[in-house]
Amino acid sequence: MAIEHPVAAKTGDQTRIHNIGYRNYDGPRLGRSYATRSLYSQSLRGAYGLGRSVKSKVLPMLLFVVMCVPAAIMVAVAVATKAKDLPVDYTRYAIIMQAVISLYVASQAPQSVSRDLRFKTVPLYFSRPIETADYVRAKFAALASALFILTAAPLLVLYVGALLAKLDFADQTKGFAQGLVSVTLLSLLFAGIGLVIASVTPRRGFGIAAVIAVMTISYGAVSTLQAIADAQSINGGGSSGAIAWIGLFSPVTLIDGVQSAFLGATSAFPGGVGPSNGEGVVYVLVSLGLIAASYGLLMRRYKKVGL
Repeated sequence: MAIEHPVAAKTGDQTRIHNIGYRNYDGPRLGRSYATRSLYSQSLRGAYGLGRSVKSKVLPMLLFVVMCVPAAIMVAVAVATKAKDLPVDYTRYAIIMQAVISLYVASQAPQSVSRDLRFKTVPLYFSRPIETADYVRAKFAALASALFILTAAPLLVLYVGALLAKLDFADQTKGFAQGLVSVTLLSLLFAGIGLVIASVTPRRGFGIAAVIAVMTISYGAVSTLQAIADAQSINGGGSSGAIAWIGLFSPVTLIDGVQSAFLGATSAFPGGVGPSNGEGVVYVLVSLGLIAASYGLLMRRYKKVGL
């Protein structure tokens, strides 16, 4: 008995082309500058949890409130007591609150770059039209802007409160301007250091721990060494000039040295004596050098990642 075998249909007969409605994009090509601005704005919003989950908003908003509340209390006391000056200078406020600022950098620097590394989305950014320099500039500028908002907002509270308390307008305006210069340099320096550390690991937890360690350990070690040098100089066993040079090895003391040398701030160094103008020039050069080096290291890092 013969067995019938079904004849296989030709492959070409089974091929179908379906029109599923895709259309070519006819709109304007906005290019690199628009893409960079978009990345900057999204990164800045993300630094305060905007556009993200409620959980992501808690810590940055809480730290922002913690930064502003002491300033508001100082203003209230100055107005109530009719004081002739604010309890804290504008240039001193960020130094006093440096622990809060360091915690903010530690929490937001890894958020800005670690997720891109972890989920390997960096090469997608560089596919087109954005380039490595655009990505680095956008991330650097976004975190620096977020830090400037964090540190300048309480200074604005102090300034408005001082004017409401009818303190001298010229003195308060000068102090406010000096404070803004100080926190601008601080924002750039802390943003650069935080991003460099966070870009080394895709693990956000490791990035947070590393940033906290660098910020706090360096400040604690420098402060301890400065205290030892001051004690030895008092006892005649050393020179007080070493105190200023030790301050070059911590981001916080770098800012303290710059503003005490050139912005008329009271130094937090032992004995309240900051670096001289000549030493202050070195502080400025080291600060700017660290900012430039941070940018350069980020460029090298992301050129490798984007390959």
